[in-house]
Amino acid sequence: MNTDADTEALKTSLGGNLLGPDDPAFTERRRVWNGMIDRRPAFIARCRGTADVVAAVAFARKRGLPISVRGGGHNVAGTAVGDDSLMIDLSLMRTVIVDPGARVARVQGGALLQDVDRETQVHGLATPTGLVSKTGIAGLCLSGGLGWMRRKYGLTCDNLIGAEVVTGNGEVVHTSEAENPELLWGLRGGGGNFGVVTTFEFRLHPVGPEVAVTFVGYPADDRRKCYEAFRDFTRSAPEEIATLVTAITVPDDPAFPVPDARGKPAIAFLGVYVGDPAAGESAMAPLRRVTEPLFDLSGTMRWVDIQSLLDANFPDGGLYYWKGRPLTAAALGDAGIDMLIDYAERRPSPLTALVIWHLGGAIRRVDENGTAYSGRDAEYMLAAESIWSDRADDEANIAWSRSAVADFACYGCGDGFYLNYPGFLENQDEDTRATFGQKYARLQALKASCDPQNLFRFNSNITPA
Repeated sequence: MNTDADTEALKTSLGGNLLGPDDPAFTERRRVWNGMIDRRPAFIARCRGTADVVAAVAFARKRGLPISVRGGGHNVAGTAVGDDSLMIDLSLMRTVIVDPGARVARVQGGALLQDVDRETQVHGLATPTGLVSKTGIAGLCLSGGLGWMRRKYGLTCDNLIGAEVVTGNGEVVHTSEAENPELLWGLRGGGGNFGVVTTFEFRLHPVGPEVAVTFVGYPADDRRKCYEAFRDFTRSAPEEIATLVTAITVPDDPAFPVPDARGKPAIAFLGVYVGDPAAGESAMAPLRRVTEPLFDLSGTMRWVDIQSLLDANFPDGGLYYWKGRPLTAAALGDAGIDMLIDYAERRPSPLTALVIWHLGGAIRRVDENGTAYSGRDAEYMLAAESIWSDRADDEANIAWSRSAVADFACYGCGDGFYLNYPGFLENQDEDTRATFGQKYARLQALKASCDPQNLFRFNSNITPA
């Protein structure tokens, strides 16, 4: 790597290491999960701790380099990497320390969901995270965080009680309800706009070690019955139950345990009961008897296993385009179900899924203005998850997801989107303003105080006031 005095000083000071385009590891480290993303940063700073992050931010400020932050590298828009930027790579910072008495976990910014669950489950505890264990906790939390505990204990960001942040100003700031509370408000759903979160502090809850899981699929011809059953079930489901309904094609894979179902279009329910497994199996039983199932893999499962159950569906290097938006209950009226069936039938690839998440519960109990996250009154979330393997199919898959989310705007809970399903951030200013609504001005003021140069712009970007 050709260096000048500044880069040599940073390279020498890092506990980790600094990579440039000539380094053998550069190509591998700039890769992210979504195979659609191919960007070349100017440098990659692999950090081992807060001091490394401070040095990297100071270098970027001096050079005027925009900064991207790599936690798990799992954001579908590839926000971990930007052309001609400094990538701050936190993948060496994955330590999780649990205080079981206080029910708090301190989690470094590069940790994956599997790191958090592994350590917290030693104590029979967990914090709400997502559904794919290789996801980074940072990106998931900062833009919301939907998982199996959402209705009982809220979003990932709702369980963030403190953080250490290296801001765009280069300052190390601790935030909590009592200290710099405005920054905590912004981190709870405002995205990676304000700096690098080197440590998260999460509230923990008793969960597991085993939970009741519903995973049942029905033939595609039964879609209408299943959407109606889901609508009826979610009207009165207790908060311990988090469910979703998804239009899929059953994997044509010898590993799928029901041979007769392989390769067939289907509609499936997935659900988890956060509580006594026996009570959960009883409470979710109606989802297992809508019609004759194509497959039924329901039962009791370890919490750490349900957290990784879907990993194989989202392989590293696949091609992804996801858009999502919160919906009102009217989305599962007769006209909304007609639209769902139409889009399910027109899925552009066997890997693509049309998902409806049930929300409410603890999510709704947080005041809409209590966090930066928006859309708490939503009953459901639409996720149009295009997944494919041939670049010749890019246009069809992207168009399907965009069209689905646009057409369901008539059932939108407000005008916003779910920022963990951001497409490629192609309309980021418009979408971000629509999502935050009246909170946007408050977020702009926070952005101006933390990152007036807008160094952190590879995200659902908030322009400084």
